[in-house]
Amino acid sequence: MPSQRGSARRRQRGVLLAGIAILLLALVLAAVLASALTRGKKEESLEPLRWQGRGTTRNLREIVLGRCYGYLAERRAELGDKDCLKIWESLKDAFIHKNPCNATTEDYQPLMKLASHPIPCNKSLFWSKTNDLVHLYTKSSRRFLTLEDTFLGYMFDGISWCGDPSAPGINYESCPKWSECEGNPGSVFWKMASKMFAEAACGVVQVMLNGSIETGAFRSSSIFGSVEILNLNPDKVSEVQIWLMHDIGGPQSESCSGYSIKKLKNILEERNFKITCEDNYRPVQLLQCVHNPDHPDCSLCTNSTEAP
Repeated sequence: MPSQRGSARRRQRGVLLAGIAILLLALVLAAVLASALTRGKKEESLEPLRWQGRGTTRNLREIVLGRCYGYLAERRAELGDKDCLKIWESLKDAFIHKNPCNATTEDYQPLMKLASHPIPCNKSLFWSKTNDLVHLYTKSSRRFLTLEDTFLGYMFDGISWCGDPSAPGINYESCPKWSECEGNPGSVFWKMASKMFAEAACGVVQVMLNGSIETGAFRSSSIFGSVEILNLNPDKVSEVQIWLMHDIGGPQSESCSGYSIKKLKNILEERNFKITCEDNYRPVQLLQCVHNPDHPDCSLCTNSTEAP
């Protein structure tokens, strides 16, 4: 009998040990499975959101700081004290770790305040669909300032940025196009900057439009048509001069008497602005001809030197 009882105890102990081993194995397997699932979720959460536009410009911090210090080196007397590091931190705080379709004007308000400066009267030059030509002109003449020639515009012209909820908080692969969502960083930033630029304008202001565009030189949906023109102050701006430029050798789709220009004039007149319009403003056209000297459109002065 004692041997039978000992044998029974050994069997019970064996069953108990086997049960414990099975339980431990089950716990280990559960832990491994949970770890794998968690790791999978983390890897999935690290995948940045995908958009149709180009991603954040590489070396964004270095570019912004370099442009900031470079601009101040030339024009510090005009701008006063500006803190480039604070400007960069303000930009970063506006978008990092945020969904790029949820940008707000409040996000960029500190940046606008840090980078703002007065615009001299009679210097403001607005534009639409004349990007290359208008900036070629401002760089050569230095008589006028576009938004991109101001401190704020110069720092951020031609670069892109957007955040992402996942680490590292910046999406270098893609950012939303303006058409993908209205509240994207680029749209919010440039509309705010354009509004501030228009509000600062005083005296005589100019706008350079493209008369070679078949759909019309003036578009109410453009930044100029939807933001800048509505924020010009009739109490500060004495006159709006329209320069309607045509591409050298290109079509002359519209003149100062064209449909879209009439629409622009009506909007300005309703807001009590004095308006003039000139087809192919001569100083700008001569600049176009520097790059196309042999084109028939550039034979402007051939008769002026001939004897009567």
